[in-house]
Amino acid sequence: MIPWLGPEPVFPPVTQALSHPNGLLAAGGDLSPRRILSAYCEGIFPWFSEDEPILWWSPAPRMVLYPEELKVSRSLAKTLRNLDYEIRVDSAFDEVMRACAEPRAGQDGTWIVPEMVAAYCQLHQLGYAHSFETWIDGELAGGLYGVAIGRMFYGESMFSRRTDASKLAFVHMVRHLAGQGVGMIDCQMHTSHLASLGARLVPRDVFLATLKERVGQSQPDRMWEYHYRHEPS
Repeated sequence: MIPWLGPEPVFPPVTQALSHPNGLLAAGGDLSPRRILSAYCEGIFPWFSEDEPILWWSPAPRMVLYPEELKVSRSLAKTLRNLDYEIRVDSAFDEVMRACAEPRAGQDGTWIVPEMVAAYCQLHQLGYAHSFETWIDGELAGGLYGVAIGRMFYGESMFSRRTDASKLAFVHMVRHLAGQGVGMIDCQMHTSHLASLGARLVPRDVFLATLKERVGQSQPDRMWEYHYRHEPS
Protein backbone atom coordinates (compact mmCIF):
# COMPACT_ATOMS: atom_id res chain seq x y z
CA MET A 1 0.00 0.00 0.00
CA ILE A 2 1.09 3.57 -0.68
CA PRO A 3 -0.06 6.61 1.30
CA TRP A 4 -2.87 8.86 0.10
CA LEU A 5 -1.88 12.53 0.22
CA GLY A 6 -3.82 15.11 2.19
CA PRO A 7 -4.54 18.77 1.42
CA GLU A 8 -1.05 20.01 2.38
CA PRO A 9 1.87 19.58 -0.09
CA VAL A 10 3.69 17.12 2.18
CA PHE A 11 5.18 13.88 0.86
CA PRO A 12 6.48 10.73 2.52
CA PRO A 13 10.27 10.25 2.53
CA VAL A 14 11.40 9.07 -0.91
CA THR A 15 13.08 6.10 0.74
CA GLN A 16 9.56 4.70 1.18
CA ALA A 17 9.02 4.51 -2.59
CA LEU A 18 8.23 1.04 -3.89
CA SER A 19 10.71 -1.09 -5.80
CA HIS A 20 7.90 -2.58 -7.93
CA PRO A 21 6.75 -0.51 -9.68
CA ASN A 22 10.02 1.33 -9.33
CA GLY A 23 9.61 4.64 -7.54
CA LEU A 24 5.88 4.74 -6.82
CA LEU A 25 5.64 6.79 -3.63
CA ALA A 26 2.13 8.18 -3.08
CA ALA A 27 -1.26 8.90 -4.64
CA GLY A 28 -3.82 11.67 -4.52
CA GLY A 29 -3.38 15.32 -3.72
CA ASP A 30 -3.62 17.88 -6.48
CA LEU A 31 -1.57 19.48 -9.24
CA SER A 32 -1.32 22.94 -7.72
CA PRO A 33 1.94 24.82 -8.42
CA ARG A 34 2.79 24.70 -4.71
CA ARG A 35 2.52 20.90 -4.56
CA ILE A 36 4.32 20.25 -7.84
CA LEU A 37 7.23 22.55 -6.98
CA SER A 38 7.46 21.01 -3.51
CA ALA A 39 7.60 17.58 -5.14
CA TYR A 40 10.37 18.51 -7.57
CA CYS A 41 12.46 19.99 -4.75
CA GLU A 42 12.34 16.57 -3.08
CA GLY A 43 13.06 14.56 -6.23
CA ILE A 44 9.43 13.55 -6.80
CA PHE A 45 7.27 14.00 -9.91
CA PRO A 46 3.66 13.26 -10.97
CA TRP A 47 3.00 10.62 -13.60
CA PHE A 48 -0.36 8.94 -14.20
CA SER A 49 -2.82 7.90 -16.87
CA GLU A 50 -6.29 9.24 -17.51
CA ASP A 51 -8.05 6.43 -15.62
CA GLU A 52 -5.78 6.67 -12.54
CA PRO A 53 -5.54 8.98 -9.53
CA ILE A 54 -2.58 11.35 -9.41
CA LEU A 55 0.49 9.18 -8.76
CA TRP A 56 3.80 10.50 -7.42
CA TRP A 57 7.16 8.88 -8.21
CA SER A 58 10.81 8.92 -7.16
CA PRO A 59 12.58 6.05 -8.95
CA ALA A 60 15.93 4.60 -7.93
CA PRO A 61 18.33 4.67 -9.62
CA ARG A 62 17.60 7.97 -11.37
CA MET A 63 18.26 8.81 -15.02
CA VAL A 64 20.21 12.06 -15.32
CA LEU A 65 22.36 13.89 -17.83
CA TYR A 66 25.49 15.74 -16.81
CA PRO A 67 25.93 18.36 -19.57
CA GLU A 68 29.62 17.55 -20.06
CA GLU A 69 28.60 13.97 -20.92
CA LEU A 70 26.25 14.94 -23.76
CA LYS A 71 26.72 12.62 -26.75
CA VAL A 72 26.23 13.97 -30.26
CA SER A 73 26.38 11.28 -32.92
CA ARG A 74 28.01 11.90 -36.27
CA SER A 75 24.66 12.02 -38.02
CA LEU A 76 23.25 14.48 -35.49
CA ALA A 77 26.37 16.65 -35.71
CA LYS A 78 25.89 16.71 -39.48
CA THR A 79 22.28 17.81 -39.04
CA LEU A 80 23.36 20.54 -36.61
CA ARG A 81 25.80 21.83 -39.25
CA ASN A 82 23.78 21.46 -42.42
CA LEU A 83 20.10 21.99 -41.61
CA ASP A 84 18.42 25.38 -41.86
CA TYR A 85 16.67 25.64 -38.50
CA GLU A 86 15.87 27.91 -35.58
CA ILE A 87 15.83 27.27 -31.84
CA ARG A 88 13.49 29.29 -29.66
CA VAL A 89 12.68 29.21 -25.95
CA ASP A 90 9.16 29.64 -24.57
CA SER A 91 7.64 30.97 -27.79
CA ALA A 92 5.03 28.18 -28.02
CA PHE A 93 4.94 26.40 -24.67
CA ASP A 94 1.27 25.39 -24.90
CA GLU A 95 1.76 23.98 -28.40
CA VAL A 96 4.81 22.00 -27.31
CA MET A 97 2.84 20.44 -24.46
CA ARG A 98 -0.06 19.54 -26.73
CA ALA A 99 2.35 17.99 -29.24
CA CYS A 100 4.05 15.97 -26.50
CA ALA A 101 0.61 14.76 -25.39
CA GLU A 102 -0.27 13.32 -28.79
CA PRO A 103 -0.30 9.48 -28.76
CA ARG A 104 2.88 7.88 -30.09
CA ALA A 105 3.10 4.92 -32.44
CA GLY A 106 2.47 1.72 -30.50
CA GLN A 107 0.90 3.56 -27.54
CA ASP A 108 -2.77 3.53 -26.63
CA GLY A 109 -2.76 6.80 -24.71
CA THR A 110 -0.64 9.39 -22.99
CA TRP A 111 0.32 10.34 -19.44
CA ILE A 112 0.16 14.03 -20.40
CA VAL A 113 -3.54 14.21 -19.62
CA PRO A 114 -5.50 17.49 -19.78
CA GLU A 115 -4.97 18.10 -16.04
CA MET A 116 -1.20 17.89 -16.56
CA VAL A 117 -1.33 20.26 -19.52
CA ALA A 118 -3.27 22.80 -17.47
CA ALA A 119 -0.95 22.43 -14.47
CA TYR A 120 2.29 22.86 -16.42
CA CYS A 121 0.93 25.74 -18.47
CA GLN A 122 0.23 27.43 -15.14
CA LEU A 123 3.81 26.69 -14.04
CA HIS A 124 4.97 28.24 -17.32
CA GLN A 125 2.99 31.39 -16.61
CA LEU A 126 4.64 31.54 -13.19
CA GLY A 127 8.11 31.25 -14.78
CA TYR A 128 8.96 27.68 -13.72
CA ALA A 129 8.17 25.59 -16.83
CA HIS A 130 9.98 26.18 -20.10
CA SER A 131 10.07 24.86 -23.65
CA PHE A 132 12.95 24.55 -26.10
CA GLU A 133 11.63 24.48 -29.65
CA THR A 134 12.98 23.60 -33.08
CA TRP A 135 11.45 25.61 -35.92
CA ILE A 136 11.96 24.60 -39.56
CA ASP A 137 10.52 26.54 -42.50
CA GLY A 138 8.60 28.69 -40.04
CA GLU A 139 6.83 25.73 -38.42
CA LEU A 140 7.25 24.05 -35.04
CA ALA A 141 9.07 20.84 -35.95
CA GLY A 142 9.96 19.46 -32.53
CA GLY A 143 10.91 20.34 -29.02
CA LEU A 144 10.71 19.56 -25.34
CA TYR A 145 9.57 21.03 -22.07
CA GLY A 146 10.55 20.82 -18.43
CA VAL A 147 10.64 22.54 -15.08
CA ALA A 148 13.45 24.72 -13.71
CA ILE A 149 14.00 25.47 -10.03
CA GLY A 150 17.16 27.38 -9.21
CA ARG A 151 19.90 25.87 -11.36
CA MET A 152 18.21 22.50 -11.66
CA PHE A 153 16.29 21.47 -14.78
CA TYR A 154 13.81 18.60 -14.86
CA GLY A 155 13.11 17.33 -18.36
CA GLU A 156 9.57 16.10 -18.92
CA SER A 157 8.83 15.14 -22.53
CA MET A 158 9.84 15.76 -26.12
CA PHE A 159 8.34 15.34 -29.57
CA SER A 160 9.38 15.42 -33.23
CA ARG A 161 7.49 16.15 -36.40
CA ARG A 162 10.69 16.15 -38.47
CA THR A 163 13.70 13.84 -38.23
CA ASP A 164 16.00 14.79 -35.32
CA ALA A 165 13.96 17.93 -34.51
CA SER A 166 13.64 17.08 -30.81
CA LYS A 167 17.34 16.16 -30.66
CA LEU A 168 18.28 19.57 -32.04
CA ALA A 169 16.29 21.25 -29.28
CA PHE A 170 17.79 18.88 -26.71
CA VAL A 171 21.40 19.59 -27.72
CA HIS A 172 20.83 23.35 -27.65
CA MET A 173 19.05 23.07 -24.30
CA VAL A 174 21.91 21.12 -22.72
CA ARG A 175 24.61 23.45 -24.04
CA HIS A 176 22.68 26.58 -23.09
CA LEU A 177 21.83 25.38 -19.58
CA ALA A 178 25.43 24.32 -19.02
CA GLY A 179 26.47 27.88 -19.77
CA GLN A 180 23.95 29.06 -17.17
CA GLY A 181 25.45 26.91 -14.43
CA VAL A 182 23.02 23.99 -14.61
CA GLY A 183 25.20 20.99 -13.79
CA MET A 184 22.61 18.20 -13.92
CA ILE A 185 19.43 17.59 -15.91
CA ASP A 186 16.86 15.19 -14.52
CA CYS A 187 15.64 12.68 -17.10
CA GLN A 188 13.59 10.68 -14.57
CA MET A 189 13.54 7.16 -16.02
CA HIS A 190 15.82 5.14 -18.29
CA THR A 191 15.14 5.05 -22.02
CA SER A 192 17.50 3.95 -24.78
CA HIS A 193 16.85 7.28 -26.53
CA LEU A 194 18.11 9.31 -23.55
CA ALA A 195 21.02 6.93 -23.03
CA SER A 196 22.09 7.49 -26.64
CA LEU A 197 22.35 11.21 -25.83
CA GLY A 198 24.57 10.61 -22.81
CA ALA A 199 22.14 10.26 -19.93
CA ARG A 200 22.87 7.58 -17.33
CA LEU A 201 21.53 6.07 -14.15
CA VAL A 202 22.83 7.29 -10.78
CA PRO A 203 21.93 6.22 -7.22
CA ARG A 204 19.05 8.12 -5.67
CA ASP A 205 21.23 9.58 -2.89
CA VAL A 206 23.67 10.99 -5.45
CA PHE A 207 20.78 12.56 -7.36
CA LEU A 208 19.21 14.04 -4.23
CA ALA A 209 22.50 15.48 -2.96
CA THR A 210 23.07 17.36 -6.24
CA LEU A 211 19.41 18.35 -6.37
CA LYS A 212 19.47 19.95 -2.92
CA GLU A 213 22.58 21.94 -3.86
CA ARG A 214 21.15 23.18 -7.17
CA VAL A 215 17.57 24.16 -6.34
CA GLY A 216 18.71 26.80 -3.85
CA GLN A 217 20.92 28.62 -6.34
CA SER A 218 19.64 31.75 -8.03
CA GLN A 219 19.20 31.80 -11.79
CA PRO A 220 21.25 34.18 -13.95
CA ASP A 221 19.45 37.17 -15.39
CA ARG A 222 17.93 36.58 -18.84
CA MET A 223 18.46 32.83 -18.50
CA TRP A 224 15.43 32.11 -20.67
CA GLU A 225 16.10 34.64 -23.42
CA TYR A 226 17.76 32.15 -25.75
CA HIS A 227 17.41 32.29 -29.52
CA TYR A 228 19.52 30.66 -32.22
CA ARG A 229 19.22 30.70 -36.01
CA HIS A 230 21.37 28.40 -38.13
CA GLU A 231 21.71 29.01 -41.84
CA PRO A 232 24.11 26.59 -43.56
CA SER A 233 26.91 28.28 -45.45
